[in-house]
Amino acid sequence: MGKIDTDDAANSFDTEIDSGKHERISGLWGRYRRLPRNVVAISLVSLLNDASSEIIYPLLPVFLSLTLGASPGVVGRIEGTAESISSLLKLFAGYFSDRHGKRKGFVVFGYALASFARPLLAFATSPYQVLAIRLTDRVGKGIRSAPRDAMIADTVAIEERGLAFGFHRAMDHTGAVLGPLIGYLLVLLFAADRNAPTAGDFTKIFLLASIPAFAAVFVVTFFVREAQKKQTARNAIVTTPVRLSLQGFDRNYKRFLVIVALFTLSNSSDAFLLLRAQSTGVSVRSIPLLWAMLHVSKVVSSLFGGHLSDILGRRRLIVSGWLLYAAVYAGFAFVSNQGSVWILFLIYGIYFGLAEGAEKALVADLVKPEQRGTAYGLYNLAFGITVLPASLLMGELWDWRGPQTAFLVSAILGGSAALLLMMFVKTRGYGQAVES
Repeated sequence: MGKIDTDDAANSFDTEIDSGKHERISGLWGRYRRLPRNVVAISLVSLLNDASSEIIYPLLPVFLSLTLGASPGVVGRIEGTAESISSLLKLFAGYFSDRHGKRKGFVVFGYALASFARPLLAFATSPYQVLAIRLTDRVGKGIRSAPRDAMIADTVAIEERGLAFGFHRAMDHTGAVLGPLIGYLLVLLFAADRNAPTAGDFTKIFLLASIPAFAAVFVVTFFVREAQKKQTARNAIVTTPVRLSLQGFDRNYKRFLVIVALFTLSNSSDAFLLLRAQSTGVSVRSIPLLWAMLHVSKVVSSLFGGHLSDILGRRRLIVSGWLLYAAVYAGFAFVSNQGSVWILFLIYGIYFGLAEGAEKALVADLVKPEQRGTAYGLYNLAFGITVLPASLLMGELWDWRGPQTAFLVSAILGGSAALLLMMFVKTRGYGQAVES
């Protein structure tokens, strides 16, 4: 990594604001209408896929615990292992999409694999069958994610990166709003006991949840095009051979990866938030509605968050989001009633809106255009090497010391990562140097 210079720590937030790029928020909707069709198509695919995934996801911890008898520790191992495998695969998929200069094939195959895996949940009879199916689903995510993000970055100019990623995240979260609402309706339709659905009820729900996933495969196959990278006098001067390593990457990008890994150690599976909600008295039938409300918050905040990162600077938005995350987890440590749970979930959604689009835009800012697929793969690898320990840590702390200790430890780690990002990562890198 190299020694961290103290002069970087003194880099002020104020230097992130480019006065020439200030725009009125009232012009935001017009800018969304002018986004390239490829960005819109990719975003629609994410909406459909996430609608499918989020019919299942909020019910999965309940299915594991009530129907299959899994403990919080087992839930943590299943979710953590699945996400780790996914993140590791993102590195290789991103690298090969850079090396071959083609990204769409990875994206199509990744969505197709996930769509064929999800219906199999309907026939699972043990936690480890669920693990195998979740692994297959997440392998699909691992194959598609880095090439997809690189396609978005390839398609838009730097001054629209935050906007494009914010729009993509908003559409993704819109699917995540629709999914739980559909899941709630399906529980009402099929479950005789809405607080304790049977294995047969879950079978019907999981089968129906696969329909939007197959629709996503159709859209990505026939409506998403290989991005045509824009060549300018600046970005055409030097082409660096693509390597599967950190060599050749800017030191600020490397620091960002280390800090992202630390933050992810605090960011365990959201399944624990759902278990915490259930432990305070939130009913099973209300969990899909709670999950939908969370994603409404994500949608609204993402529409503004990505655009604000274009104006105010990526780091400012990311630090604000991470600090808000730490505050929310501290709140979950002490929550004792259902009303507070709903408020915390609402605020938790704002964290995503502030940080998600800004993080992905910052990756593109800090690397050369020909490195983007690999850079997004490494960024996801930073999640992958810590997401399993994060969920294991949360699950084991919960089993050993209870939810209060588990959530407080996560809050401390998240807040520490925000402070390190503020001090040691500059936000002007290759993206701005090359394209602005």
